[in-house]
Amino acid sequence: MKFIKRLLVFTLICIFLGVSTIFGFYLYVRPELPNVATLKDVELQTPMQVYSVDGKLISQFGEKRRIPVTYHEIPQDLINALISTEDSRFYEHLGIDPIGITRAALVVAMSGFTKQGASTITQQLARNFFLSNEKKIMRKIKEIFIAIHIEQLLSKQEILALYVNKIFLGYRSYGFGAAARVYFGKDLKDLSLSEISTLAGLPKSPSTMNPIYSVERATNRRNVVLSRMFGEGYITHSEYEQAKSEPIISSYHSAEIELNAPYVAELARAWMVERYDDKVYESGMKVYTTIDSHLQYSTQHAAISNLLAYDQRHGYRGAVTTLWGVNSPAWNTIKIQHYLSKQPSYGELKPAVVIKVNKKSAMLTLKQDERATLPWEGIKWARRYISDIRQGSAPKQAGEVLSIGDQIWVQNIGGVLYLSQVPNANTAMVVLSPENGAVKALVGGFNFIHSKFNRVTQSVRQVGSGIKPFIYSAALEQGMTLATLINDAPINHWDENQGIAWRPKNSPPTYGGPTTILRGLAQSKNVMAIRTLRHVGLNETVDYLTRFGFKRDDLPRTEALALGAGSFTPMEIAQGFSVFTNGGYYLMPFYIHKVEDPFKRLIYTAHPQLICNGYCKDLTNKHDAFNLKEEANILTQPSSMENTVTYAPQVITEQNAFLIREALEANIWGGGNWRDGTGWNGTGWRAKKPLNRHDIGGKTGTTNDLKDAWYTGFSPGLVATVWVGFDDHSRTLGRTSRNANFGNNQVSGVESGAKTSQPAWINLMVDTISNVPEQDKVIPSDIIKVRIDRDTGLLTRRTDSNSMFQYFQKGTEPTKYIPTGSVNGNIYESEGEELF
Repeated sequence: MKFIKRLLVFTLICIFLGVSTIFGFYLYVRPELPNVATLKDVELQTPMQVYSVDGKLISQFGEKRRIPVTYHEIPQDLINALISTEDSRFYEHLGIDPIGITRAALVVAMSGFTKQGASTITQQLARNFFLSNEKKIMRKIKEIFIAIHIEQLLSKQEILALYVNKIFLGYRSYGFGAAARVYFGKDLKDLSLSEISTLAGLPKSPSTMNPIYSVERATNRRNVVLSRMFGEGYITHSEYEQAKSEPIISSYHSAEIELNAPYVAELARAWMVERYDDKVYESGMKVYTTIDSHLQYSTQHAAISNLLAYDQRHGYRGAVTTLWGVNSPAWNTIKIQHYLSKQPSYGELKPAVVIKVNKKSAMLTLKQDERATLPWEGIKWARRYISDIRQGSAPKQAGEVLSIGDQIWVQNIGGVLYLSQVPNANTAMVVLSPENGAVKALVGGFNFIHSKFNRVTQSVRQVGSGIKPFIYSAALEQGMTLATLINDAPINHWDENQGIAWRPKNSPPTYGGPTTILRGLAQSKNVMAIRTLRHVGLNETVDYLTRFGFKRDDLPRTEALALGAGSFTPMEIAQGFSVFTNGGYYLMPFYIHKVEDPFKRLIYTAHPQLICNGYCKDLTNKHDAFNLKEEANILTQPSSMENTVTYAPQVITEQNAFLIREALEANIWGGGNWRDGTGWNGTGWRAKKPLNRHDIGGKTGTTNDLKDAWYTGFSPGLVATVWVGFDDHSRTLGRTSRNANFGNNQVSGVESGAKTSQPAWINLMVDTISNVPEQDKVIPSDIIKVRIDRDTGLLTRRTDSNSMFQYFQKGTEPTKYIPTGSVNGNIYESEGEELF
């Protein structure tokens, strides 16, 4: 009995000392323990994602990939796998597992090695949220107390949900939702039992037991998980055998980008960082841009295909490099694939190596050891590039273009491989909604990987004849009309400051004498634009152009302004043209539609300005046209204030906008009657046949030195601007000769806005408005139509081919009739005054 009493006393003393020690440890570490209540409102670090307005993923930004799931979205097989593998008594313990700790301690005592873990799921959660992975006793003690606190605060379901979403599982994936995507390219709910078991085995060693690093290790670990699930009774023997027999098929899956718009993604990223700081990278915010996925795809294809067509008609510059020569041993497949694996792809352009050259074809090796034939159809364009204005003769066989060992670029067009090359020139294209300023599509260059410079918003280039609609709009403001005659004749002006004569010319250098403003704009007559500017006044013209958002500092005070000496971005040009298409209203372009937090709560929404057609409830923000701030950012976002209604300023009259649209439509459709010999084309005539509709219009733009080619056009609900040029300002777009390997349907001669840029706009319109019904012309109030004489602009009673109907703003129409019996084209009573 004495022994029993002593043993009992000793036991009580040990218990007291143990409890006291534990309590002492608790008091010691208590000041350092975190507040686990923060887990109630934890914000998991998830990447920021950028979407199109219709929900297509454009990009995501952030180091950690995480796809949060709720407890009810976790597959039961995953819960069973984690409990059987990581913490079989999860539902019984209060944060720590004494049995597991004792068992692990005995294993250490008997073997001298740590072979068995003792951490519960709750302890792992405590470590992941609040502690490091350092192997120290004090860290373990803190982990135990934090785990106990967590169990007191959260339910088992909440603990499991946090664990499933928080834990690191390799390859930047945090949580099982992201791991399912990274390793198998699937949603968590779609995984098989084998795949779930593979992921459930990762917490032990995510870096070395994942199936990308080692399929063998991942398979062994998966089988351990399956064995424990079977041992715990979670799966049947047949399910165990079936899952165990399945091979693990895994590869790295990056975020599934659904829409190629990297320049837009970068704009959105910069905007988010400026607004919310760097925390956005781990915020899980979803940024919805104004980009329309179909328009973006079509714009991307139209812009890049057009750029490649320009580049290829100027000739082939040769292989990227020659990997082995004629007298050198050919590389084997392994060496070729190792080389190709390090080469980038630029959109549709893929690297390839020539391994055989036939008379009219070549054999290629592509990545993944893919073999392909490059047919003559894809080679025959490749005459030698000599300079921007000279090309070699058309090739007659493949050996004139390609050699064995060449590394080249190819692209797949309609299932046929074509030889290609990275273009030296570049392009930009932007599509706006003129009704609210939303950016519907944007291509900032050939390829974002190749160059991150966004030419839509950052490249300030001379606009050429694209400025002329704004010049003529100023003339209409002063009372001129589309029928006003201006002398289309050479100018010889002595410049006293420079001591030289300024002799601007038309392009081409043909002149028609007295010509109407409508035709002068449609045919882009340079000398007429200069004479119009002189009539309006240089200072008055500069002041007027600022109404469209153009910065005063970008508008040179010289008569060359009428020829496009001013420099603007493609975004500014598209925004300026929007004024003509929406009835005269200035709308700031914007590209962020809304922003949501990870729980889909709206935290920002754009409120673009409204166009006030008629009576508006609140006119306090309908500013006068002349109060525009010239320093305003062309991409300033609309206010995010709720219930805020602001109205866009009307900077020109609806009638002025309508009349300029008439001239821009004539840029495509021309005028006159071809059967009667009075027909004429505008510079944009190439759009007539493929589009065949009259609710479109536009304007070409080419700088005098051929360094910039533009086309800006409009269609129902859209304004689009295309620019093509070299980033190197010293290079010109040049000219091309005809390629003997092609028929009559090819572009040749001097490059220009109509040849170099307009095809991209035409292709975009064919793809986007072919199924849109043609819109009837909406004629504003105070616009009238009268019959005038083609040559004099005077009223006429004749109804033959020498007469035409023309629109005028009421009060500006001609009041005099052409005298009866006069010879058309010979009546100009005050030529010097009227023709400027």
